[in-house]
Amino acid sequence: MTRLVAPILGLALVIHPHPAALAASKLQPAEVLNFALLDQQGRMHELRRTGGQAVVLYFTANACPVARLSASKVQALRQKYAPQGVEVVMVNSSPADDRKSISKEMQELHAWHVPVLKDDTQGVARHLGVRRTGEVVAISTKDWSLFYHGAIDDQMVEGAQKPEPTERYLETALDEFLAGKPVSRPTSAARGCVIQFEGGIGPDATPVSYSKEVAPILQQKCVGCHSKGNIGAGAMVNFAKVHGMAAMIEEVLLDRRMPPWDLDPQIGRFANDHSLSVAEAGTLLRWVHQGADRGEGPDPLEGYVAKPAEEWPLGKPDIILRMPKAEEVPATGVIPYRHVEVQAGNPNEAWVGAIYVKPGNKKVVHHLIARLKEGGFKNHLGMNEMFVGWAPGTTQAGFPKGTGKHLPANARFDFELHYTASGSAQTDQSEVGLYLLPAKPAARFESVEALNYQFEIKPGDPESPTEAMYCFKQEATLYSVAPHMHLRGKWAKFELLTPSGKRETLCSVPRWDFNWQQTYSLEKPRKIPAGSWVVVSGGFDNSQANPANPDPKKTVHWGEQSFDEMFIGYWNVAWENQGMKEVSSK
Repeated sequence: MTRLVAPILGLALVIHPHPAALAASKLQPAEVLNFALLDQQGRMHELRRTGGQAVVLYFTANACPVARLSASKVQALRQKYAPQGVEVVMVNSSPADDRKSISKEMQELHAWHVPVLKDDTQGVARHLGVRRTGEVVAISTKDWSLFYHGAIDDQMVEGAQKPEPTERYLETALDEFLAGKPVSRPTSAARGCVIQFEGGIGPDATPVSYSKEVAPILQQKCVGCHSKGNIGAGAMVNFAKVHGMAAMIEEVLLDRRMPPWDLDPQIGRFANDHSLSVAEAGTLLRWVHQGADRGEGPDPLEGYVAKPAEEWPLGKPDIILRMPKAEEVPATGVIPYRHVEVQAGNPNEAWVGAIYVKPGNKKVVHHLIARLKEGGFKNHLGMNEMFVGWAPGTTQAGFPKGTGKHLPANARFDFELHYTASGSAQTDQSEVGLYLLPAKPAARFESVEALNYQFEIKPGDPESPTEAMYCFKQEATLYSVAPHMHLRGKWAKFELLTPSGKRETLCSVPRWDFNWQQTYSLEKPRKIPAGSWVVVSGGFDNSQANPANPDPKKTVHWGEQSFDEMFIGYWNVAWENQGMKEVSSK
């Protein structure tokens, strides 16, 4: 995973050994679930994408004397064991601390380079049975099992500390583990500050109500997809179904797979944000941790019918761009991009206020891009205007009020179709619905592409950076952004550089997910002054730790197929004065 010592004289800590120190030698959990957490710098760390042989988590909290005294030890452990394939990081599960205060604390401790992962839902601490700061958990990457849980050493004792430790529990466990020997002491009593868990923990904790707390969250954030006819696996139709999914709910919340929303929550505000709040995710995790009980009260999901998937959610289109015949998609193999001409059949020019792509067969349609064959503008690479693009996760809605796209008379489109084999022969006849405006809008809406097609990703490189820039020579209003990479994509960031010299991060995607290529709509549109540059930066993971990597031994360049790569940042803007002046980009 990537990412002033204070005296404690006179401080009497009331310490109780961790239950693991008193239990049998079997450690819990038997298998550590995958989790993904942001560190104090906004970088994503995912357990199952950690290289090396082991991961060590040291649980900390701001202002805890034991944790502060241990910061230098954590740094020393990182230096000693990193060459041996051990990643040592800190985890903060305290609800009182945020990333800004954590960063300040680590600067005071001269340990700003040590990643501190923010366990904001406290889900990781609950899963691992951590109750105090100062606890260390060591995990084998071979089978994701725990091989040590306890203290770093025996220097910290109740109300005092020894001049030097006499037993170095963690180092002994690591040395034995790395030597292939059984760990002689897999547990020890940890000293540290008690972590305050929201809602309590243990048998006396406040029970989470399925009826009043869990089901309403599921209705609002989950059932829309996890229902009959919609994209989510498993319909959440009642408590019995949800109870059967409880363990999976914990897993997908810990590793941030669900809901599919990968933005850094501390950067920007977005109108289409469908993520769970920290409180909502914490409530669901506490419910699962308590046993996912039914409890009292009615079942709000029983008889609840989610809105069925509509054929045309925006209403019946004025013009339907339909492929002239069904495309045959083979069961296996790599399928080259296909290009199909589709005619709009409009005798007069018009303006389009909304577009909806209806993929004919979601099992095989990886993406669809419709470009005007003539009559639109060309981008800086000479490509015809991209009228619309769709991939799984794309947000589809009308264009901002007062904007639209120009549709020339007798418009002809090139449908670029990328199909992926599903294991059985399929057919597809996708459609695109166009919704016309009654009159010419005040501004023209376009998707500006900032892209880099000259990158090279070396074999095995876990962090291959690249960037693309674009100069706005004309003032524009920014409404949304969308990154695009393939299977090796890791992260992306959108920044604005104004003529005044100000540099601002507008959107950060700490973890790119190829399966959900989303458009992020700004809550408030943003003016981009003429002369501004926009920068899209990102990174690729071509290592074996990337589970989606087609071939970590391959040198990768720009290419159309998913086993190649792309790097594009779309800036969806409205141009002033209807038009688009010549722009420069690199």
